[in-house]
Formats: sequence, C-alpha cells, structure tokens
Amino acid sequence: METNDQYGGHHRSPGRTRFLMAAGAVALTLCAGLATPLGPAPQQARAADGGTKVLTVAVAQSVDSLSPFLAVRLLSTSIHRLTYEYLTNYDAEDNHVVPGLATKWESSPDKLTWTYTIRSDSTWSDGKRATAEDAAWTFRTMMTDPGAATANGSFVANFEKVTAPSPTRLVIKLKKPQATMTALDVPIVPRHVWEKVGDYTKFNNDKDFPVVGNGPFVLTDYKADSYVRLKANKDFWRGSPKFDELVFRYYKDQDAAVSALRKGEVSFVAGSPSLTPAQAASLKREKNIRVNDAPGRRFYALATNPGARARNGEKIGDGHPSLLDRRVRNALFMAVDRKTIIDKVFQGHAVEGAGYIPPRFSQYFWEPSDGQELAYDPAEAARLLDRAGYRKNGDGRRVGKDGEPIDYRVLCHATDPNDKAIGQYLEEWWGDLGIGVTLNCLDNVTDPWLAGEYDLAFDGWSVNPDPDFVLSIHTCAALPATPEETGATDNFICDRTYDELYARQLAEYDAGERADIVRQMESRLYDLGYMNVMAYPNAVEAYRTDQIASITTMPAEAGNIYGQDGYWSWWSAVPADSADTGGDASSTGVIIGIVAGVVVLAGLGALVAVRRRATAEDRE
Repeated sequence: METNDQYGGHHRSPGRTRFLMAAGAVALTLCAGLATPLGPAPQQARAADGGTKVLTVAVAQSVDSLSPFLAVRLLSTSIHRLTYEYLTNYDAEDNHVVPGLATKWESSPDKLTWTYTIRSDSTWSDGKRATAEDAAWTFRTMMTDPGAATANGSFVANFEKVTAPSPTRLVIKLKKPQATMTALDVPIVPRHVWEKVGDYTKFNNDKDFPVVGNGPFVLTDYKADSYVRLKANKDFWRGSPKFDELVFRYYKDQDAAVSALRKGEVSFVAGSPSLTPAQAASLKREKNIRVNDAPGRRFYALATNPGARARNGEKIGDGHPSLLDRRVRNALFMAVDRKTIIDKVFQGHAVEGAGYIPPRFSQYFWEPSDGQELAYDPAEAARLLDRAGYRKNGDGRRVGKDGEPIDYRVLCHATDPNDKAIGQYLEEWWGDLGIGVTLNCLDNVTDPWLAGEYDLAFDGWSVNPDPDFVLSIHTCAALPATPEETGATDNFICDRTYDELYARQLAEYDAGERADIVRQMESRLYDLGYMNVMAYPNAVEAYRTDQIASITTMPAEAGNIYGQDGYWSWWSAVPADSADTGGDASSTGVIIGIVAGVVVLAGLGALVAVRRRATAEDRE
C-alpha cells in the first residue's frame, strides 16, 4: 500500500514481499537509544557548502527494495513516487484525479478499452524522452513475468492487451470493466534501462547511481539501514523542487530521531508511523518546531490466524485450532476495551476502531449496527466461550479440545510501545477469561507471519483514498499457491462471500453503488471476526520551521505530510531561508497547526479514483 503501506514487518527476500510493510515497519520505542551509523553528516539538514539546500527526513522504516516491481513498504513506495511518474496522480487539495505522465484519458462505451494521452514534455534523467512505450512495456512486463508482478500485479490481472500505437498514445484493453483505471498506482519505468534486467525477483535497483527516473527527484545514493539521498530534478515537467536535495535518514530508535530534530540535525520527523503522545507534547513546547496532529489514514488492528492455508488447500503453520470457531474470535474481541486503548495507550491521539476503512475516508467508512456490534462485554465473552465448549478447569484456565490450557501466542513488534502496552492489557483482559497470553515481540515478525506460526498478531495498514488494494489482500486469490510460495495475502483470509463482493466492487463504476458494496465487504470482515480494528491513530509528525518555511498537507485541511498519495509534500517544501516562500512549487503552501476531528473528503466523481498504496503500508 503507500499506500502501500503495512504497519510492520521485515522482508525475507525481494521475491517474498507481501504484507508487513508500510505505515511503520520498525516502530517507536519509549526508551532513549542510539541511532544506527549514519551516512550523510548531521549538518546536512541545513544548507551545505556552496549553498545547497538539503531537506533531511528522519524515518524509522528501512527500505525493502528500490525496485518498483518489488517494493511495498511505505518508505520505498514513497521514494518511487518521487523518482518515477505514474499515469495519474491525486490533487493534494481534495484527492481528485489529476494528470501525471498521462495528460488525459478516456474509455470506450463498454469500458473495456482505455486510451491515455502521454505527455510529450517528460524526459528521463538520462535525457531520453518518456513515451507511451515505456508505460506499455512496464504493464506488459508485469502481465508476463511473475517476478515483476510481485508488488503491483493486482492492477494488471484483468488486462488483456497493452499497446503503444504512438509515443503519446497508450491503449489498454480489459477482460472485463475495472473501476481502477483512473488511478493505476504503478511507477512507469524506462524501458531502455529495465529491459536489460534478467531476474526481477533478485534485482533491487540499488547498485548503479544515479537511478534513471522522471519524477521530481533523482535517486543518487543509498546505504541500507542508513540513508537514501535524492537530488532535485531541475527538468521535472511540473517544476523543480525548492530544496536541492532530499535525504531520508534511518533511525532505529525514535527518541534519537526526535533528539536529532531538536538539535536541527534533521528537518522532519514522522514517527513510525506517528510520534508518541509524550514526544508530541514535548515538541510542542520547542522553539522553531511545529507539530502536525491530523486524522490519520491508518487502522490499527489485532489479526487472528484463520487456519492459514495455501490455495492448493495445504495447511500453513500451527495456529491454535480454537480460533477456527467464530464464537471464540468474537469472545476475544468482546474482551478488548477500545476506550481504554484510546485513552491510556494513544492518549487521545486516535479514535476507536470498528470498520476496515478509517473515518477520514467518509465515502467508504462503515460502522456496525447496534445489534451487530461486538461491544466490550467481558461477561458475554465468557458465556460465548462456555457455549463454544471452552470451559474453565479447576485452576480457572480455559482448556482446548485436547484438554490443555489455552495460551495464545501474539506477534508484536519489539520496538513498538503500542504493541507492548496493548499486549499487557490483553494479558489482563484475556487472563480474566482464563486464557493465557504469550507476547512474542520480535524485530522480524515477517518470518513467523509468512509461516503461519502465530495465533494472533498486531496488524495495520495505511489506507488510500480508494480502498481496493487493502480489500484485495483478503481475497482467496491473494493466498500463496503452495505453502512454499508467498502470496499477496495479509492474514490468510479466504471467504467466498467476501470474494464475490470484491469482484462486484471492482467492476462497479457508479461511485455510490461501489461504496455500498465496499461497506458490505467491511461488514463481512467484521462478522468473520478475523480482524479486530481497535483504533484509527492520528498522523502525528513534526518539522523545524527554521528549516522548512511551508509544506503541503494532503488533504489540504487537516492532512498528513509523510506518506502521501503523491509527491506533494517534499516537492512543495520551501526552505526557510529562501526568498521565495510561496512560488509555484507548493499547491497549498499550508501552515500546519494542531487539528482534530474527521476529514470529509470531496466527492471524487462517477469514476472513483483508486489508489493501491500508500503507503505506506503502507503497508505502512
């Protein structure tokens, strides 16, 4: 997702990317510590020798791949947003579709043929012109090479044929109507560079610099778990960024990143994915630092192992068999006090969760009805477990069908204070039910998750303006083909009713009808009980006003800066010592304050814009 974006996770190999990537793979930590060894010197947050203006962003997530065909983590997909153009983009003001590499687009009456006009003023950083053939080759490669389809293959699964009749004309023929055609969230790469690649599952695009691209920035240097350096593209068709260089610097410890912001060693800190309440409160008192606290685009959840299986029916892992019973899953979630989580863990920097889509996206937001809601009710949770046959023994422990006491393994991220804090509450709440909890807090949660070796796991994604991708990761088609392979699935969910609804929404062009189907999908996910969405955290981030004079949020009113569906924030950012504090680079030039509430996005029209990632993420 930038969407990409899943909340946590580490990546085992480029060909096995899939779910634990976006909004913040390496999360916050409450204790102070040292940052990892850094590449660019700290003083590069300010003007370098010769007057070069450098914007330095502290990040807590490492790059999974610099290949657009493989990357799914929020940081990686954000970098690709900056270095490659997509066919279309989202306007920062209200998320409506705007031109990218394509200047306009139209469909045939039957919606099966889409024709895009490719701009003639976009050039690759090596001087060659970007053409429709680059786009056609990118899509065809994803259609024919499974390795190239690793990250974004769902976008082309319904493509029948892609051609480029001329340098400015791209034609895509579909097998059936597809409502995502106005926002194909795929980086278009230069054919003359990428056609030389052999195995796309092994090529990470991180050896030869500068990397050829046509976005607002050019990728010039990279060191794993240390930094990513980009240079402003002076020939970018929309106009050059105001900062000469953009550096993403990795900090494993969030307190160290906040300390670097205070010292002026970095310009911006987003958190992983957000600053903690204590960090935000302390930064609000600092001179020359502004905190942005806005409704986020992410959900925070507890995912249950649904009896992980591959598409061929073979079992994966060793999830607890009791969790196959919906009554057990519902009982566990009825014993989770969301209000306590919001008040005590997030300290008000979030709202209570329910449906899969955050309230920021009002068009798709869903809440359960009174009779449907799994409200906090420990007594009813205990009765559900009794009726399911999981009763207490003489020691007060619930026992499984095998007579053994139930003890659930809960995957959590070792450096995330939210996971740990909520995990302690789970020990108390589920302990009262007679169920044991073993928190399995790891730096790398990807391996046991891929292997299905967990009972429950902390999960979360950054959702895009259109939720198609985060909905797709729960379809049966997203499962791995065999236990030895990796699918696009987030949590091994496979439900035929859900799949039917997913197919319907993908082919529905009427915005209202499609939104109704999406809400039905959320209702179905909720009833299945595999995903307990506990909270919608705010986007809490901070930047130095003596280094950044203005920067664009997305959406303009109460939006986020880091992990946008586009490149607006870093492209628009104006250096504090620049004589030009507005200019044409910033679409809003906003001054950010503390905000709260729910953002209601403007209507997106009959053809709803669709975003695959984001994030971040996200997988975020």
